[in-house]
Order: sequence, then C-alpha cells, then structure tokens
Amino acid sequence: MKKMNVESFNLDHTKVKAPYIRLVGVTEGVNGDKVYKYDIRFKQPNKEHMEMAGLHSIEHLMAENIRNHMDNVLDISPMGCQTGFYLSIINNDSYDEVLVTLEKTLQDVLAANEVPACNEVQCGWAANHSLEGAKEIAKEMLARKDEWKEVF
Repeated sequence: MKKMNVESFNLDHTKVKAPYIRLVGVTEGVNGDKVYKYDIRFKQPNKEHMEMAGLHSIEHLMAENIRNHMDNVLDISPMGCQTGFYLSIINNDSYDEVLVTLEKTLQDVLAANEVPACNEVQCGWAANHSLEGAKEIAKEMLARKDEWKEVF
C-alpha cells in the first residue's frame, strides 16, 4: 500500500486485536513541548462499533472526567469509524499513567448519574445521548483491561 499522511491509514486494521491502547506518535513543537497521541480502541475494526448515542455520552463523560486524573490532557476525540478514541496529552511519556488514567476515567463513567453538558446550550446534538449505553461501553472495556497492551 502507498504510504499515507495519516498514521492510522497506514495501520492494517485487519491485523489489530481490540481492545488496545497504543501510542500513535509523538510530535515535538518548536519550543520542545511534546504531544503524545494515543489510539484507544474499544471495538474491533470492521467487525463491531459503538452505537452513536452511547459513544456520544462516553465522549462527554471521558472528556470531563479524564482531566480529574491527568493535568496535561489536550483532547480526547472519537474516531469517525465509531471504534475508539484518540487521546492527546502534552509532555508526559508515561504509557502506564495513561493506562491508569483511562481505567479511573472509565470507573467514573460507571459511577455517573448523568451525562455532563447534555443540553442544547452545551451540546450540538443534545437529544442523542445514552448514559446506559456509555456505561455498557465502559464496562466492556474495563472487563478486558488485561488486553489493553496487546495491539496485534
């Protein structure tokens, strides 16, 4: 295959085994800051996906709660294929800290009583949420925590 500009387009999605958490790359800024981008894959590509309402809610829950456990989070964003998220952090190369932070964040999802910012003022599609769907996704990911380090 031709080498693509987007790292994940160069990944053979037929060879990976979800769930997993892998470092996608490190980008260094002109002042020496480093951004670490992680592929957090919840579902097996081309075999399964997260339903949109649950994915939307777990996005809100993780975006709000992950920052309670790690100060240097830039962003956590869903993949368009609905199989996972990208996590970007700055100046922290500790893979193990990412694993612990994600576990704590998913535990927060299970403990949640509501989806944060689930209203028309703070969300672009407030009617499309499922707290129960988010909890099911979190529960499934946590049940397979011992597999997170294995990509292939």
